[in-house]
Amino acid sequence: MYNIVKNEWQALIHNKRLTGLLGGITLLLVVIAYFGVQDARIGQDKKQQAKEQIRQQWESIGDYNPHGAAHFGTYTFKPTTALTALDNGINNTVGTVLQLEGHRQNEIIHSPDSQSLMQSRFGTLKPAVVLQFIIPLLLIFLAFASVSSEKEQGRLKLLVMQGVSTRKLLFAKAISYWIIGVGILILALGIQLMLFAGDLHADIVYRMLLLFLFYSLFYWIVCAVTVYLSAALKNNTAALTSMLALWVIWAIFLPKIAGAISEETHPLPSRQAFSTAMQEDRSKGIDGHNPLSEQEEKLKDSILQVYNVETVDDLPINFDGLVMQADEDFGSKVWDKHFGALDAILEQQKKTFQWSGLINPFASLQSLSMGLAGTDNWHHTHFKQEAETYRRVFIKTLNDKHAYGGSKTGDWGWTTDQEFYNSVADFDYETPYIKHALPVYKTDMALMGLWFFGSFFLLLFGKSKNTLS
Repeated sequence: MYNIVKNEWQALIHNKRLTGLLGGITLLLVVIAYFGVQDARIGQDKKQQAKEQIRQQWESIGDYNPHGAAHFGTYTFKPTTALTALDNGINNTVGTVLQLEGHRQNEIIHSPDSQSLMQSRFGTLKPAVVLQFIIPLLLIFLAFASVSSEKEQGRLKLLVMQGVSTRKLLFAKAISYWIIGVGILILALGIQLMLFAGDLHADIVYRMLLLFLFYSLFYWIVCAVTVYLSAALKNNTAALTSMLALWVIWAIFLPKIAGAISEETHPLPSRQAFSTAMQEDRSKGIDGHNPLSEQEEKLKDSILQVYNVETVDDLPINFDGLVMQADEDFGSKVWDKHFGALDAILEQQKKTFQWSGLINPFASLQSLSMGLAGTDNWHHTHFKQEAETYRRVFIKTLNDKHAYGGSKTGDWGWTTDQEFYNSVADFDYETPYIKHALPVYKTDMALMGLWFFGSFFLLLFGKSKNTLS
């Protein structure tokens, strides 16, 4: 088997067109990986600068009314790492910046796709695009004639007569090209690791190793199926046409079909319907800026009873701060209901799409690539939820200061000092460890493993009357 692999590489080296193609794609990947990391570093630096500037503004707000500070709010940013430089996932579409303020749960904004016509039409070229689309095509063009050429030139029967089994031949051919794919993969991941060496930690390394594993499995599937078709079909043209057709189905048609099915079986409400339903529920609770609401009257009566006074003017606290917090508490229930339902639908869509991996290993690869890079919808939702948890603590701290800090009801001109605002902790987000994320991708991992063993057994037991003809 070693000699077959060696001969295959020697033939490749002597084929100037193939070596030129291989060198060109490798160079392309190196350039994209390098500039992708540089772009990610620039984005990381800008986010850090913006975060520091926003915090500096907060810590220089001076004497200010706490509720006014709640409207002033703050901003938070999704993190950028070596993994997001590799596969940016849905970040370009959903955005990376989130404003945290009182009375509302905002959506993440400033997505690159919404800022650039070119990006919205053609996307951002990241190493993952090359690794998922171009490298498999390269492997197909390298391997499609691996056995069919041997048949056309009469060498296959000679090899068999010399004691080389067809199984050993097919495995050796597949391994020859799979090693090329793995080598390019190591180069791409190595660039990410080297250029982000100062920011690496154990979790990123674990995620990178898993990315290497599943991309390697996918490259084996592509090589094994291509070599099998090369052996099973009569000539080079048939082998190439069949594998290219299969690749187009895997990479283009099936993902669109699976996406359409998942959206049809678990439809999302329209933006207008979603906003209308949420506003309707929101109107049933306390409105912090509407002192005539029935809910506020009930709250006032309960607070007056607690402090055993007749009017809010007699309260030793600021009733306005309690109203603002009651408004927040009710709003949180409404947001949890509607955004929770939305996230549940998206989760069901994802699970439906994941099962398309039964007939399409490319779908499992894309899901695992984004998931391990931390740029899929699960990580996006985790960031939103952590930011919202912070926002609620952040706003409650300000409302409590407004209520219990020494002001009286109706005194909207009351202010607190800078020392208080400095004591309010900033939001510090950490991407969840991979051990917490892996259960989300167990379907993708299982199906990728199934395809790997299926391709292995295809070479081991797949037989065709055309193999030696």
